[in-house]
Amino acid sequence: MKIYTKRGDKGATDLFGGARVSKASPRVIAYGAVDAANSAIGFAASSPSVPKDTLKRLHGIMSDMFDLGAELATAPKDTAQEKLSVMLDTEVSAERIEELERFIDEAEAELPPLQSFVLPTGSDFASRFHLARTAVRRAEQEVIALQESGERLRDEVVAYLNRLSDLMFVWSRVFNHREGFGDVLWCAKKER
Repeated sequence: MKIYTKRGDKGATDLFGGARVSKASPRVIAYGAVDAANSAIGFAASSPSVPKDTLKRLHGIMSDMFDLGAELATAPKDTAQEKLSVMLDTEVSAERIEELERFIDEAEAELPPLQSFVLPTGSDFASRFHLARTAVRRAEQEVIALQESGERLRDEVVAYLNRLSDLMFVWSRVFNHREGFGDVLWCAKKER
């Protein structure tokens, strides 16, 4: 099977469930942003510094992001949504959001209180998490734009992305802390 079909050469694509839409539609932009965020998370996961327990968590998160992408790439018609639920027996749930909150709480227990803005740098691994954080935040914004355009979405979709960007931020701080960088703090103009 060839990877190219030429069906998108005029700027349209198929949603799961059969609807054909512009590649610039809010839905396609939203699931594209989720895909980009997942790739940024994959970049963090590819670091040679990643501990095995964190890698396992990242792989679970990346699977969640595929589930979110599938949900967003499905036509909003009830028949398409039903077809997706038959093919995909997982979806991001309140339990997965609570798990992200547990990961955040565990990580924050290692850290000193945050008293300043943090620059998106430090160790290689922490910097990868900062990149993932910004990609997840962009995905969240695009999903909210889709929702505000009148598309119905489950509340868990936005909540998951919001919590995930928080987790990426906290993990960037944790790995800077563990690797001896600490927080790289923003400096006021008079201190630069």
